[in-house]
Amino acid sequence: MHYHTPTSFDDAIAIAAEATGTTRFLAGGTDVLVQMRADILTPDTLINVKGISGVKDITRTPEGGWQIGIAVAGAEMTEHAELTRDWPGVVEATDLIGSTQIQGRCTMVGNLCNASPAADAVPAMVAAEASVTVTGPNGTRQVAVEDIPTGPGKTSLDAGEMITAVHLPPRGTNGGDAYLRFIPRTEMDIAVVGCGINLRLDGDTITEARVALGAVAPTVRLVAEAAEAIIGTTLDDAALAALADAASAACSPIDDKRGTVKFRTHVAGVLAQRAAKIAYARAQGEKDS
Repeated sequence: MHYHTPTSFDDAIAIAAEATGTTRFLAGGTDVLVQMRADILTPDTLINVKGISGVKDITRTPEGGWQIGIAVAGAEMTEHAELTRDWPGVVEATDLIGSTQIQGRCTMVGNLCNASPAADAVPAMVAAEASVTVTGPNGTRQVAVEDIPTGPGKTSLDAGEMITAVHLPPRGTNGGDAYLRFIPRTEMDIAVVGCGINLRLDGDTITEARVALGAVAPTVRLVAEAAEAIIGTTLDDAALAALADAASAACSPIDDKRGTVKFRTHVAGVLAQRAAKIAYARAQGEKDS
């Protein structure tokens, strides 16, 4: 195995472009190192990106959004008061990845590129309309987060490409987001269903919404019909019922030891209702209890 510690993205991309066999980037390492230890994966080339300038930075953009470095750990996001105030759903989703020890290392980008359908950070990122900068031998492109995973363990990244930044849009006024998951145990388990919701209000009426579901399909699913069910409403009982129906209808899960198709489909609707209520309260300026 060839191990590299580049000091710039250009160097990292050049190494990846010339590499043969299996290549992995190391930022937090909470997926790739575990896979290596379990003999699931042995990279031919391992590129440690933690020495690249800016990869640990959380920066407010001129437009009022956020740029988050690819090696920013979940614990660092949780401790960032302004980011948490703008995007509490994204932060709380990332905060659910593993134990306290894992939180000191895990990253949103690693969670995204591992491409697990049950990833916690990804539904919240999709709901927030997050995007990433992808850089490779042929230049740089901006990609919506929902377009990165293409299947379990697979991404849309080409050979030699890597994600070099995460972007969250400006929060703006009267907006709120939330993420919830169902797990069999009380903590440190894999989501049976996850749901991220982001919305905006005009008065008490929802004018914008995005609903994303995890662990109910081969990739995280952005559900336009679920968003449409609550746009133009004050999240009354009828809207919540329509939201649950749309969320459940969007599911195409599998049966496994953690949950059946029937159970996952039902829970998706329940979580969508609960997450929507939290996001709605946040958009109204209510503090979490």
